[in-house]
Amino acid sequence: MIASNRISAFDVILTRPIPCKGQVLNQVAAYMLNATKDICPNWLISVPAPNVSIGKKCDPFKIELVVRGNLTGHAWRTYSSGARTLCGVTMPGGMKENDHFPSPIITPSTKAETGHDEDISVSEIIERNLASENEWKILSHYALQLFARGKEIAYKRGLILVDTKYEFGKIGDEIILMDEIHTPDSSRYFYADGFEERQQKGERQKQLSKEFVREWLIENNFMGKEGQTVPEMSDAWIQTISNRYIELYEKIIGEKFEPVELTDEETEKLINEELNKLC
Repeated sequence: MIASNRISAFDVILTRPIPCKGQVLNQVAAYMLNATKDICPNWLISVPAPNVSIGKKCDPFKIELVVRGNLTGHAWRTYSSGARTLCGVTMPGGMKENDHFPSPIITPSTKAETGHDEDISVSEIIERNLASENEWKILSHYALQLFARGKEIAYKRGLILVDTKYEFGKIGDEIILMDEIHTPDSSRYFYADGFEERQQKGERQKQLSKEFVREWLIENNFMGKEGQTVPEMSDAWIQTISNRYIELYEKIIGEKFEPVELTDEETEKLINEELNKLC
């Protein structure tokens, strides 16, 4: 699996790549997969190059398990519209944007092969045979345990893991955690320092995630809808996005980010060397 520097939002790949993004995602994901492998088995075998992972091929569940610790993003947009139910889950009344839920909730979505992912309830998942009742029990248990571990790791670094998504597959009868976890593309982080004060004052939370890219697109009248055009991305804006990805790496890993630039030939050589070892 090669993590590219491409970036997407609203299920649309944007026009320009982001320097170092693939390396950041791959290395954060590897760090988090290794830090959670005692909770559930995962797909990762090795990382032969900074932006490359080798792992087990799984038969995927066609759902994403979105775990939310705070009322933000899609959940807040739903809540502020007046709805109090999301994916069959009831959200408490009287909450403000970014408030903590009493306990984390799981709001699944479909994993669409084309078009947009869609919200789905647990009962619909089982009715549509996307997972059995017993599989859902295992999936939801794993997701909540992973989220708790992610919050623990983040808190030690002065961050709050706000929400994230997990993808699972199967090898035979065994359920396997797939894809990246707890990266800025799959997760949202708030800075813990000053969080309560900002909530009390009704101020925006300082965050590390890809949400700032979505917000920029919305401000420029793009939400992936038909007829909309992706706004032009300046060199300065591209560098800002890259810097934000690097900032999250350094914050969550606790080490200085060292960019590594390899040619396609060098990357292919490292992959082949690792595959020969595994074979």
